[in-house]
Amino acid sequence: MGQAEARAAAAVMLERLGIAPRLHGLPPGTFSGGEQQRVNLARAFICDWPIMLLDEPTASLDNANRDIVIGLMREAKAKGSRTIAISNVVDSTIAREADGVLYTHAGPEISIASTKAFTAQMAVLYLFALYLGQVRGKFAKEQRRQYIRELLDLPGKMEGLLKSAPLACEQLAEKYYKVQDFLFMGRAIHYPVAMDGALKLKEVSYIHAEGYPTGETKHGPNAMIDENLPVVIIATCDREDSESVRRYEKNLANIRGFKQQSARVIAIASEGDAELPRLADHTIFVPHAPELLLPLLEIVPLQLFAYYMTVKKGLDVDRPRNLVKSVTLE
Repeated sequence: MGQAEARAAAAVMLERLGIAPRLHGLPPGTFSGGEQQRVNLARAFICDWPIMLLDEPTASLDNANRDIVIGLMREAKAKGSRTIAISNVVDSTIAREADGVLYTHAGPEISIASTKAFTAQMAVLYLFALYLGQVRGKFAKEQRRQYIRELLDLPGKMEGLLKSAPLACEQLAEKYYKVQDFLFMGRAIHYPVAMDGALKLKEVSYIHAEGYPTGETKHGPNAMIDENLPVVIIATCDREDSESVRRYEKNLANIRGFKQQSARVIAIASEGDAELPRLADHTIFVPHAPELLLPLLEIVPLQLFAYYMTVKKGLDVDRPRNLVKSVTLE
C-alpha cells in the first residue's frame, strides 16, 4: 500500500531536479523541461495503451499488487517499452522480468500496511532522479554531492524523530481515537505524504480519512471543515528554498481560515517553528531537511499516529480486516 503516493512524490522530485514528469491525465507541456515521464496506477495504465509511446521506459514498483504489476510489465515489454523495477526482494519475479532493477533492501515487512517500504522506495527514487539529473547535465557535481550528503544525514535525523514523536502521537491518539473522520492536507511534494498518512489511518484503524491538496480545499472540502472534522496539515518549511517558504506562508493563511471555522488542527512542522504552535491545536516537529527529503521525515509521525490510534481502539495493527499482503485480483 502507498505506492501511488511514492510515485506521485517521485514525479515532483523529477520536476524539481530538472526532469519534467508526465502525469496521467495532464497534457504534454504541463511541466517545464522537455523530456517527460508519466506516473500512472498499474490498473489505469493497462487501460491506457493508445497514449503509450513505443520504446518508452516503464518503471514499476514491486508492491502488494505484484500480479497486476507483472501483467503491466509484460504488456509494456510486448509493446516495445523498456522496463525498470524497484523491488525489495532480490530475484523476485518482477526483478527477473524487468530490463533493469533497483533494490531497496528494506528487509522483510510482516505488517500488511506498508511502512518502511514507503521510505525505502522514496530514497531509491530520489537517487534515481539524482542519477538522471546528473547524466543529463541538470546540475553540477558539487550540487550532486550536496544532495547525497543530505540524504546520508537522514538516518540520524529519523532516529531522533523516532525518539521524540511516539509520545506526541500517543497523546494525540488518546484525544482523537473516537473521531470518525479526518482530513489530511499537503502541498506539492507533501500532498502524496498527506495521502499516505490518510491511507495508513484508514487501513489500520478503520477511521475514514482522506488526503487532499491544501490549495484545493476551497473546492469542496472546505464545506466540511468544522469542529467535528480534525485537519492534519503538513506545514514544514525549508528556509533555503524560496518556493518552500512561499508554500509555508500559504499554509499559515489556510490554518488561520480553518481556525475561523472552529476546526481542530494538527500540524506537522519543522523544528524551531514558533509561528505554527500559536495557530494549530497540536504541533509535531520533524528535523530540518531540504524540501525534497522532508517527506521521508514527515511520514514517520503520520504512521505513528495511525499506529497509536489503532492500538487505542484495541485493533490488530499488523493484520487489518479485509486486506491481504499480496493482491492477486482486481
